[in-house]
Amino acid sequence: MIQEIITKDKFEKLFREEYPRLCAYANTFLKDIEASEDVVHDVLFKLWENRESVNIDTSIEAYLFRAIRNKCLNVIRHLQVKEDYKSHNQSVLEEEAIQSADVMEASELNQKIHQAINSLPDKRKEVFMMSRFEGLKYAEIAEKLSISIKTVENQMSSALKYLKTELSAFISILIFILFKIF
Repeated sequence: MIQEIITKDKFEKLFREEYPRLCAYANTFLKDIEASEDVVHDVLFKLWENRESVNIDTSIEAYLFRAIRNKCLNVIRHLQVKEDYKSHNQSVLEEEAIQSADVMEASELNQKIHQAINSLPDKRKEVFMMSRFEGLKYAEIAEKLSISIKTVENQMSSALKYLKTELSAFISILIFILFKIF
């Protein structure tokens, strides 16, 4: 047991003499002087605190170097876990930001589409709505509105040209959204 091997005076002498070498050893793992000093302090404190129950089969120096190596490896593992967690959280936040932006862009696009459709002349709007939202064929629209199929074709052509012009700034957003969906 350690209490038989080391007294308070011997421990203080060990601390003074070995501390710089132990810190240098810890620093070979951690590459951080302050973190290395913390590890050495922790190991030495734990050794002193548990001196009555610690069983050392080798030399005290060998015991300390092994304990410091193990503590450094634990610190490195902990830092890696923290880094992985931070990286994961960052990617989640970025994805949420992208999704929020997509929702806002889709909402803005939807609003612009409705504004553009509502700004069509009444008959053109009616033909467009029947075709695109009710799914009617040109012949069915012509019959319902008592107009020729050619008039329906002209009204749809004019409506689509107008909407294309009005929504040209949003085409890239629409394409992006469609590609993300499919």
